[in-house]
Amino acid sequence: MIEPRLPRYHSGQRVKAAIDLLNDGSFPDASPEECLVSVGHVGEIVQIGRHTEANLFIYMVDFGKQLVVGCIEEEISAF
Repeated sequence: MIEPRLPRYHSGQRVKAAIDLLNDGSFPDASPEECLVSVGHVGEIVQIGRHTEANLFIYMVDFGKQLVVGCIEEEISAF
């Protein structure tokens, strides 16, 4: 059984990209593997979801210019 835990980050928190965030196919207007957000770019968490099977929190991060990207904890860090 997977133990429940709290998310590392919270809604409204400013975070920065810990790695280059590449298009995984979620953005049809961008080419596959195109860099959507460069490392160090700052955004704000607007929503937090959870992938229950993988026991992962998914953070919807608004990086501006109408670019909201789903990130896991290893892809972002506190600002």
